Amino acid sequence: MLSSLIAIGIFAGAYGAIVGAGGGFIFVPALLIFYQFSPAVAAGTGLLIVFINSLSGVFGLIKQKRIYYYVGIILTIGAIPGTFFGSWLAEIIPAASFYKIFAILLILLSGFLFYKNSNIFQKNKGEDSELEKAFLLEEGIWNKQNIGFLGIGYLLGTVSNFFGIGGGWLMVPILVYGFKIKPHIATATSLFTLCIYSFVGATSQILNGNIDWEAGIWGGLGVMVGAQLGVLVSSKLSGKVIIQMLSLLLLLIGARLLFMG
Repeated sequence: MLSSLIAIGIFAGAYGAIVGAGGGFIFVPALLIFYQFSPAVAAGTGLLIVFINSLSGVFGLIKQKRIYYYVGIILTIGAIPGTFFGSWLAEIIPAASFYKIFAILLILLSGFLFYKNSNIFQKNKGEDSELEKAFLLEEGIWNKQNIGFLGIGYLLGTVSNFFGIGGGWLMVPILVYGFKIKPHIATATSLFTLCIYSFVGATSQILNGNIDWEAGIWGGLGVMVGAQLGVLVSSKLSGKVIIQMLSLLLLLIGARLLFMG
C-alpha cells in the first residue's frame, strides 16, 4: 500500500503542477476506487495532498518568476471564505446529485477547451497579456477586475472544499480565456493561490477528523517529488499543450464525478 500511495502521489503531483491543478483530481479517485475510502475522508485527505503539492511546486515557480502575485492574492481573499461555505454545502446537499450536475458542466468545459485552445494561442502568440495592460491602467481597489477575481476565488474555494480536489482545473481556463493571461502564468498563479486557500481547507478537514494520515503522509511524499518534476516539465511545454492536458483532465474529472454515488 505504501509504495502504491507514493507512486500515485508522484504522478498526481507531476500532472497537477503542469496544469496548475494541485493533484487532488487524481488522488481522491484513487482513494475511492482502490482503497475504498469514504467520500468524506477521501475528500479531506485529497485536500491535504493538494496543499502539499501546491506548496512544493510553488517554490520552483517562484524561481522561474511565473507567478502573477497580485491576481493570486485577490483570488485567495475570495477563496478563503468559500472554503467554509464548501464545507457547509457538503453537509446539506446530497453529494450524488451535486456530482452529476457538476460533472456535466466539466465535460462541457472540456469540450470548449478542445475547440478553442489552438485558435487563441495562435492569435495571442508573442503578445503581452491584455490583463497585465489593463491592470497598469486601472486605479482603486474596487474595480471590476478585482471584484470579478473575488467572485471567482469564492467559487473556487467552495468547489475545492466540497470535492476535495482543489480548484486549479477551473481557475486556469477562467484566467486564460476570461482574462487573457498566458497559460504558463495562469498555471503558476493557480498553484500559488491553491497553496494558500487549500491550507485553510485542509485545516478545517483536520478539525473535522476527515484525514487519513497514513495516506496523507505517504501520498504527500510522492506529490512533493512529482511537483518538482512537473515544474521542470511545464517550463518546456507550449501553452497549447498545457491547455490540451487541462481539457483532458476536466474530461476525466467529469467522468469520475458522473459515476459517483
